[in-house]
Amino acid sequence: MKKYCITLLILISALFINTAPCHAIKIGLEENIKQTYVGTSKAGQILDGRSKKPLYYTKALVPYTIKAHNDTLVIKINGKYYNLGTNFIIVQNKEPKGFLATKKRWYRGDIVIYNYHRKLIVVNNVALEEYLMGVVPAEMPPGWNVEAHKAQAIAARSYAIANLGKRKSMGYDLKDTPQDQTYGGATAETKRTTRAVLETRGIVLTHDGKIIPAYYHASSGGKTVGSGAVWAKDLPYIKSVPGYDDGIRKNGHGVGMSQHGANNLANKGYNAYQILNYFYKNVKFSVTKNQY
Repeated sequence: MKKYCITLLILISALFINTAPCHAIKIGLEENIKQTYVGTSKAGQILDGRSKKPLYYTKALVPYTIKAHNDTLVIKINGKYYNLGTNFIIVQNKEPKGFLATKKRWYRGDIVIYNYHRKLIVVNNVALEEYLMGVVPAEMPPGWNVEAHKAQAIAARSYAIANLGKRKSMGYDLKDTPQDQTYGGATAETKRTTRAVLETRGIVLTHDGKIIPAYYHASSGGKTVGSGAVWAKDLPYIKSVPGYDDGIRKNGHGVGMSQHGANNLANKGYNAYQILNYFYKNVKFSVTKNQY
């Protein structure tokens, strides 16, 4: 396949896809736990999730333990616990460009904590593109070819938008694990992978005018498989093709893009769009109308 570049004209004329208005994606970080901790990189605040009224102002770089207590939440301050009087809180920085800490990582956006049946659910509400900045380096080694990173960013963006609301019964959209997409928060971000996200901002894969859940896996072991071989449902944009990952042990379901294969193709001179057109059939590159 000859190497080519996606021209500005193609990007400008890309089909705009209508998606549900949304300013953030909700990522489940923890659930079914009795306590957690939160912190802010700058002076921050804890709000009542319903009234949005401030309940407590946090100090920078100080961890605060949050526990479920009966049907409410309590916070530990200077060795003592205080009842917050609600089962739903939002933790945020008072200044822009700050980060939030929980689960031994830093995150962008807000941290939301629910007391659900006397156990905690911890969620990161974050802008989609900022979420992807924490997905690409967690899903693909940062030292790989930037064209593979771009392919990963587009696939991950497509998967995320196509699966918004997938886990709404738990109060979020997607998990931060390989069950959906591995997400390492701001702690995982690198300059190389962030570049890939920014240079593909808003670009998604579509089939018949709909954004597809662009499935991918680490390695196919030589050949990818059709979706029907795994989930008993054939998807028209997923076909079995050589994975360009011969000699690498199969790792994952084998459906869609092989990440090792994507990197190997990038090293051969393929760009991100050629890579994606190889692993996904009869798809178009589109720009989401709503920038998340």
